[in-house]
Amino acid sequence: MEYIARDADIAPVAALIADPTRAAMLTALLDGRALAAGELARVAGVSAATASAHLSRLLDGRLVDVVRQGRHRYYRLAGHDVAEVLEVLARVSARPPVRSLRQSRQARLLEEARTCYDHLAGRAGVSLLDQLRDGGYYAAQDLTDEGERLLGGLGVDVAGARRSRRRFAPECLDWTERRSHLGGALGAAITGVLLERDWYRRGKVPRAVVLTDEGREGLSALFSRKELTSGTPVT
Repeated sequence: MEYIARDADIAPVAALIADPTRAAMLTALLDGRALAAGELARVAGVSAATASAHLSRLLDGRLVDVVRQGRHRYYRLAGHDVAEVLEVLARVSARPPVRSLRQSRQARLLEEARTCYDHLAGRAGVSLLDQLRDGGYYAAQDLTDEGERLLGGLGVDVAGARRSRRRFAPECLDWTERRSHLGGALGAAITGVLLERDWYRRGKVPRAVVLTDEGREGLSALFSRKELTSGTPVT
């Protein structure tokens, strides 16, 4: 039997992600932060020993990295490439049924505004890209001269984002909105500034971020034609 040549052996990676416990852990890490094994065990609903075994496999498969602080170990996604794979899988997967008021609230918060690894997603992320495009600041997956000035004035290191080895400003199809938000190095740089300025603040629900009053005012001033709320422009 003759085997067909393949560009890459995706089966081992797919098998690692396919396990429900490991999938839950990887999804929990999609907000870009490092979490302890105990936190990941609680998220996945397994014992500490079971979580440790799964994390060992994810480390061997280079899907997560470990960060050591003294005697403590924290786990994070191995990089934005892993996050992109998980987001693509989320887009083609069925959404789990909502069975409680708490789950309904969590789903609503994630739909409104969340981080997609290191950039803004949900209605807020889609609306941000719309603002940049409609204002003439972004076109053909790049910034215009006006866009460079606008974001530079906000404190975004545009030049540093351009030097990054990842794509500069690609459009990323949002898995809840089915429309594009801004990804890549530029999306990460903008989101970093929004969090540093406390215009968006991390919420209690993992991955969710919340627009602050200061952020509402700041974004309204930045995009003077229409205000950016937690995802929906005010008309």
